[in-house]
Amino acid sequence: MESKAKTRSQLQEKEAQAALVDIWKYVFAFTPMAVLKCAIELQISETVESHGGYITLPELSVALHCSPSSLHRIMRYLIHHGFFKETRIIRDQESSVCYTQTPHSRLLLKDGMAAFILLQSSPVMLAPWHGLSGRAMLKGACPFEAAHGGLDLWKYAAANPDYSKLINDAMACHARLAVSAIVYQYPEAFEGISSLVDVGGGDGTALNALVKACPWIRGVNYDLPHVISVAPHRQGVEHVGGDMFKMVPKGDAAFLMWVLHDWSDDECIQILRNCMEAIPRDKGKVIIVEAVVEVGEGVDEYSEIRLALDMVMMAYTEKGKERTWEEWGCLLNEVGFTKYTEKRIEDVLSVIEAYP
Repeated sequence: MESKAKTRSQLQEKEAQAALVDIWKYVFAFTPMAVLKCAIELQISETVESHGGYITLPELSVALHCSPSSLHRIMRYLIHHGFFKETRIIRDQESSVCYTQTPHSRLLLKDGMAAFILLQSSPVMLAPWHGLSGRAMLKGACPFEAAHGGLDLWKYAAANPDYSKLINDAMACHARLAVSAIVYQYPEAFEGISSLVDVGGGDGTALNALVKACPWIRGVNYDLPHVISVAPHRQGVEHVGGDMFKMVPKGDAAFLMWVLHDWSDDECIQILRNCMEAIPRDKGKVIIVEAVVEVGEGVDEYSEIRLALDMVMMAYTEKGKERTWEEWGCLLNEVGFTKYTEKRIEDVLSVIEAYP
């Protein structure tokens, strides 16, 4: 009995120590985002690339006009977390320790996830998190509105062009990666479609990538007028301004990526009904690209991110949320879809196809 009690006590002590290590990580959990923001603003990844992929600390310091001591400490932190690595190379018959890129650091380039990090680390997006407990206790407006004079995210964006651009750039950077994954892993989703309406398509980045990958598709990018007004011209894409709560342009298929999680069930039903009215009853479909939350069995490397996204919805929207497959089924049944399927891809998001 004493041996079992001692073993149990040792196990509890190890668990307590592990918990303490974890809580210290949470205490400073803001640090990774802040340092990545710093690296993006300094354009460290771009500078390494422009120097042929190898650069010494003195060279990097000169190029960025930074203190060598401060830069060394920043790079040490980034290297510890897998952003950049140190490599010894021979140049001009001399051995030098250089910083080089890693898959992580390449995502800090402008065509990676840099814009998304800059959005989420901006003061506008950080302020609502201080009101999350109030949201849980049903005290007042949603945290974003409480932090920004009663304006929801979309009204705030409409009134602040710089912030609107920050959102569009962030959505565009993820759209490029997500669409690439979808087209590569599930190209069948777009077979037989001659016209596709991207509902809430932002500046048209996602649709542009789809049309390039599937040149038989004519694309219609549909979003609010203030978003469409600054959308760049794209070959094969027609920009249309409007309100998805009132109508959706006609097409063989409607495409919604990271749109429905912003809205309540009733609002999603309204949007989806408008989408159903816009597609042919015999061969049309609605393609929904969203996170599908799973806990317990079926979790994967993205499960924690999907749960984090649900907290993001709680902080930034009044009624938005990430949904389980059962919750998606309830929505689609209520709209009147007769068939729907989920295709899990190697991304945070899944491809849901719903048929009238």
